Amino acid sequence: MTNQTSIPGTMTAIGISTPGGPEVLKPETRDVPEPGSGQVLVKVAAAGVNRPDCLQRMGAYPPPPGAPDIPGLEIAGEIVALGDGIAREHLGTQVMALVPGGGYAEYCLAHFDNCLPVPAGMSMEKAAAIPETFFTVWHNVFQRGRLVQGETFMVHGGTSGIGTTAIQLARAFGANVIATAGSEEKCQACLDLGADLAINYREEDFVSKAREFTEGKGVDLILDMVGGSYVERNYDTAAEDGRIVQIAFLGGPKAEVNFAKLMTKRLTHTGSTLRPRPVAFKAQIARELAERVIPLLEAGSVGPVMDSSFPLTKADEAHARMEEGRHIGKIVLTVE
Repeated sequence: MTNQTSIPGTMTAIGISTPGGPEVLKPETRDVPEPGSGQVLVKVAAAGVNRPDCLQRMGAYPPPPGAPDIPGLEIAGEIVALGDGIAREHLGTQVMALVPGGGYAEYCLAHFDNCLPVPAGMSMEKAAAIPETFFTVWHNVFQRGRLVQGETFMVHGGTSGIGTTAIQLARAFGANVIATAGSEEKCQACLDLGADLAINYREEDFVSKAREFTEGKGVDLILDMVGGSYVERNYDTAAEDGRIVQIAFLGGPKAEVNFAKLMTKRLTHTGSTLRPRPVAFKAQIARELAERVIPLLEAGSVGPVMDSSFPLTKADEAHARMEEGRHIGKIVLTVE
């Protein structure tokens, strides 16, 4: 391990005292980890808060083997120590990184191949709001979902971190964009980000509105994090040969569905999780983001939508904010 500066032996991190509500998130003193081969130690400036963190806190989403029990899947900060195989020139570099856990802490390990440079002029808070959502959207919308210019794309939960990212990237790459959201304020936020149509799912039927928008053709690609009753409605919304990509089941993982629609419309319904995937798989996403998306971030044509920030030791308040469901965009934790 190569050090740039003196690194303390211990750090403050957020532990989960027992599965439960936001109040179980407690500051703890932990040993500062040492980077292994291919890893870097990042002095965390900010960490993103994501729905999987809440699920982990509740005991519903355990970390994959080898990952820290500390929550937090994305960070931004400075590389302060190097594992074997990492060139010394990277010491002191500001990076944003997708990590399998450990982000809610003063120091966090990251695989160097899963790091990206912080775009010039971007704050650490904004940088920390990028990796989880941009990696997820790139893989599921563009790699798995195969979205191309001129197609119609729909995202449910348009004002979530995933939703705000998906709207911007789909628009940037030439798609027509439909978003669903739960209030007029949230619908307007979707439109402001570039959505062509925003549907208030509490007041309008997204199936009929989407089919009307597409003049009866239907939607080419749907990114869904709801599941449950949305599964069959997505089938009704989709165009012939349409694709549905499932990334969560906030409405439940079970549904009663007429699967004949899958055959008659030749639909593809797929899904994925990102956290347990191998480092090399995430590294491929990082390379594509570096080539295709970092220039857009540097130009300011896309970027994270920020809702709020909380000090690291107030992680419980950040989780409470997320679970209220009123946020628009990303919630982050900041480290002094």
